[in-house]
Amino acid sequence: MVRAFLVLAGLLAAVPALAGEMTAQEARRFIVGKMFYYNCFEGTRGHGRVYSDVSVAGSIQIRGEGRVHFAALPPGTLRVRGESVCASLRGLPIHPCFNLVRTSGESFRGSIAGLGFAYCNFTRRYERAHVVHNHAGPLALRPSLTAERE
Repeated sequence: MVRAFLVLAGLLAAVPALAGEMTAQEARRFIVGKMFYYNCFEGTRGHGRVYSDVSVAGSIQIRGEGRVHFAALPPGTLRVRGESVCASLRGLPIHPCFNLVRTSGESFRGSIAGLGFAYCNFTRRYERAHVVHNHAGPLALRPSLTAERE
């Protein structure tokens, strides 16, 4: 559960406007559907994406050591309370809210409200389409067995 909370704090704090604190709507426009890499104050790092259903998926490496773990949090994990973005994780006794401050056109800092020392810096990464080259020649199309029997 602690790992899920760290992933949530990291990935979901990924929500910012131009330099300055973001409202919930500004944060939504800034991060939803985009890939962000993050580095946290104590060394935890990874990357992730917040989807339009406010589910989250990505990777986390605790304190920057050891194995990289995949993490996915269900739809509805993030919620808006007034102008704040907050997390709601099943089994977690608290529902933390985040301070989201945009630091540039491609980055922001997220921290747990009231715990400014516990922050993660997020930087947007653009994904490139990968072109696969087939050096074996053109693809040969043949009908399937079921199509041949008909």
